[in-house]
Amino acid sequence: MGSLDFGLDVKTVDRIAGEVKRIHEKGYEICLVIGGGNIFRGVSGAAYGMHRAAADNIGMLATIMNSIALQNSLEKIGVSTRVMSAISMSTLCEPYIRRKAVRHIEKKRIVICAAGSGNPYFTTDTAAILRALETGCDALMKATKVAGVYDSDPQKNPNAILYNKLHYKDIFEKNIKVMDQTAVTLAQENNMPIFVFSLQEEGNLEKVLSGEGICSKIS
Repeated sequence: MGSLDFGLDVKTVDRIAGEVKRIHEKGYEICLVIGGGNIFRGVSGAAYGMHRAAADNIGMLATIMNSIALQNSLEKIGVSTRVMSAISMSTLCEPYIRRKAVRHIEKKRIVICAAGSGNPYFTTDTAAILRALETGCDALMKATKVAGVYDSDPQKNPNAILYNKLHYKDIFEKNIKVMDQTAVTLAQENNMPIFVFSLQEEGNLEKVLSGEGICSKIS
């Protein structure tokens, strides 16, 4: 949503698409999992009295909107993409099928995974780990608003300390809220490294992938 309070900021979507294109042209194979918090958060909806399953379903629909927006931005700049949804929506996007997703990636297309895992009560983090494992990714890159994982909220505490490296168990022992515990457990069981970095700084994704950017590695 960029600097907006709600919804889609097309300039921000275009900027992110440009960053994805640059790393794609360097030969990285990319599978993107998109959240929907700029439009609707299931947990927030449940807090206001909605049934959690209904609220999560609305949140998953929001991720499809974001995925189509990012696909549009990528294809405007000549990048072949496929949006694959865990919720069947055949007039807008393909259903998510693991073997098809892998084949698209092999054909140098960017796969955008929408609708989370297709199930309520599971976060986008868990869906991201699941898709990373299914498609054989080498690492999960978690894009956030801050530079990585801190010992406290850096937006509230100017003296918060950035962790460069963490073990999976540190997330549980220190009660760090960077990802939900189901996602971290899946990553740990399958030895999937997680890199947490800021998408606010232009070009940072490319820097992190090249080993030069600021981030936190969980492994």
